[in-house]
Amino acid sequence: MHFAFNHKDLLVGILLVLAVAVAALGIHYLLFRFLRGRQHTTRGRWGIRKYLARPSLAILFAIGVRIVLPFMARIPEEWLAWLEQFDECLLVVFAGWLAVGGIRIFHALFLSRFDVTAADNLRARRVHTQMQFFRRILIGIVLLLDAGALLWTLHDERLWKIGTGLLASAGLASLVLAAAAKSTASNLIAGMQIALSEPIRIDDVVVIQGEWGRIEEITTTFVVVKIWDERRLVVPLSYFIEQPFENWTRRRSDLLGTAFLYVDYTVPIEPLREQLKRIVSATPLWDSRVCVLQATNLTDRSVELRCLVSARDSAQCFDLRCLVREQMIGFLQANYPSALPTLRLSKLSEAHGPENAAPAVHHAP
Repeated sequence: MHFAFNHKDLLVGILLVLAVAVAALGIHYLLFRFLRGRQHTTRGRWGIRKYLARPSLAILFAIGVRIVLPFMARIPEEWLAWLEQFDECLLVVFAGWLAVGGIRIFHALFLSRFDVTAADNLRARRVHTQMQFFRRILIGIVLLLDAGALLWTLHDERLWKIGTGLLASAGLASLVLAAAAKSTASNLIAGMQIALSEPIRIDDVVVIQGEWGRIEEITTTFVVVKIWDERRLVVPLSYFIEQPFENWTRRRSDLLGTAFLYVDYTVPIEPLREQLKRIVSATPLWDSRVCVLQATNLTDRSVELRCLVSARDSAQCFDLRCLVREQMIGFLQANYPSALPTLRLSKLSEAHGPENAAPAVHHAP
């Protein structure tokens, strides 16, 4: 079909598109100004502008174009039907985009009541872990439904025939895909188990493969562990179901920490015990639960003293152990320097004769 736009029709079309853009921007501005006021009233950080601003503007523009298309002069019916179908497909895509943003806002709004930085954050970490997993599941469902709706809007029987043929001939392919997706399926099931049974949660302190770190992110297929030196350890979800690991914050975050001292037999233990109490009493790292100094082992050269102290979490426990070591060593240096590790040399008795005299080595701790 042959046709041509004249300058007047082209100008009218441009003006209509510009009018739609201006109207969409105006409605978008008023709507988000109202929502921003509501957000300040409720004192919440929902991320409305971050997650909804762009998809809502795109939807408003697509709706406006759909309204003004019939007013476009001298557009053939075939072209008009094609443009309307294309605009309808865009509306479906933008609606899915908006729905994903809505899920993210609901996620942020729900989790705003649970602060993982609080001292007692067990429930908050549990809720954050479960909501993170279910958010990804919901987003996946929305994307699947949006793809189905997009195919439905095409109104093309050929696409449905092609899809039916593919499904009918997918017997062998399904076996191949099942074998290829075995690890993915196991990780997905492991993710559901983790969300419900909670062997790990967001911000849990774990020791895995000899590395100490915190659970930073739990996806549908893997877990990101933030190592103490800022490295990231990426572990499949199934690992936490099938392999043993240490979780230092499974029920509570408080821990016991040890600092070992190796001293001479001549050192009195009671003054060291009193010094340990003074050290922990003067620091906020100690949670006032446990402060014990005991002789836990004896060797032919030294006495092993264990300083057992408690702290609110693993980070404070590590700092407290270092503090105890440093100040206990300083106390020994100032008051019992002979108890510190030394190497002693002495001569054998002269009674054996000068020809038999030889240095002897005695090891102090």
